[in-house]
Amino acid sequence: MTTEEIIQKVDHILVEEFELEEDAVVPTASLREDLDLDSLDAVDLIVALEKAFGFRIDEKVVVDMKTVGDIHGYIRDHFGNADQIQAAADSIGHASA
Repeated sequence: MTTEEIIQKVDHILVEEFELEEDAVVPTASLREDLDLDSLDAVDLIVALEKAFGFRIDEKVVVDMKTVGDIHGYIRDHFGNADQIQAAADSIGHASA
C-alpha cells in the first residue's frame, strides 16, 4: 500500500465514520478544532483504523494526535512492512466486497 493509498483510506474513514465533508479532511485539519472530534470519537477512530489496517493502536497515541496528517504519518511509519499493510488492506477490501 502506497502512502497515497494510506492517506485515501484514512480520509475515507474520517468522512464515513464521522460524517465529515471531504473538503474538510485535509492533512492540516485539527481533529478537535476543525473536525470537532472529541475523546469519545477517538475511541471510534481507533476501532475503525484497527479494522481497516489490521493492527492494534494504543489509545494514548490517538489522543496525542492533533491533525489528520498526524494519523497519516503514524500509520505510514509505525506498522508493518509494505507487504503486511497491503495484505491487511486486501483482506479488509475482500471482506467488504
